[in-house]
Amino acid sequence: MDTYLSTETEIPWRRAVLSVDQFSRSDIAELFMLADTLAAMPQKPLAGRTLANLFYEASTRTSSSFFAAMTRLGGTVIPINEVHYSSVSKGETLEDTVRTLECYTDAIVLRHYDNDAAERAVRVCEVPIINAGNGTGEHPTQALLDLYTIAKERRTIDGLTVTMMGDLKHGRTVHSLTKLLRMYDARLRFVSPPELRMPAEYLRDGDEQYDDLDAVIEDSDVLYVTRVQRERMQGGDKAPAFDFDYALTRDDMDRARDDMVLMHPLPRVGEIPTELDSDPRSAYFRQMKYGLYVRMGILAAVLGSI
Repeated sequence: MDTYLSTETEIPWRRAVLSVDQFSRSDIAELFMLADTLAAMPQKPLAGRTLANLFYEASTRTSSSFFAAMTRLGGTVIPINEVHYSSVSKGETLEDTVRTLECYTDAIVLRHYDNDAAERAVRVCEVPIINAGNGTGEHPTQALLDLYTIAKERRTIDGLTVTMMGDLKHGRTVHSLTKLLRMYDARLRFVSPPELRMPAEYLRDGDEQYDDLDAVIEDSDVLYVTRVQRERMQGGDKAPAFDFDYALTRDDMDRARDDMVLMHPLPRVGEIPTELDSDPRSAYFRQMKYGLYVRMGILAAVLGSI
């Protein structure tokens, strides 16, 4: 069996997407140009190809985004969004599940609660694996669409001040986005309660950490907000609440720059009130549309059609 290499950074992103560590700035520029092309000129390069959406965790945006991306490119999708109703409930391993699905499909999009799931899958699988979120580790395609959103909304990434606020400890989207932003001349600032700080492995000298937004709202070029990941904490829904200035307000936005971009990977659970949806700086629904184009680009590239 000609399986992929076991070290994610050794795998070209056009063969499998496991981590943002696989990407260089030139790779990202290539992907973004491809996304632009597919957004402007719809094509059907994946006609006759099949994708499996294998989701061990709940998902609305990521699963439907990949579904829409594949079908827009002419392909078909096997959606497996309720894994607990599958043979997993009988004790089947992840490895056996992906080796079964590779018999039916040309690629597998995998979301799993274990941090090493994507790497385990790629070691035994002959078709490309695309990591759609692994535990508290990474969410590479979300980070790529987030970066694409910043580039589209601000026309640049270099020189920007990007503030991330929320659950930075458990939020895999901010982990991956932080890694990508390290490739650019961007200033990173992190806002969270002490219990939910960004893990040390993602921090660098010069990074700024704050307990609330007041000190940084006025000169942020991008404000990336994410929810508290209660399902990843000990105790789940019974985990302690974090009492800090977490919900964005109209007053915050009044103090923010006129050209600031407000982002959120969604779902939101009170961090951004709906009254701010009409603010032209609120980009989180545009972010979803940008994500469709980026995932179209990823699928077309990984399946070797473009």
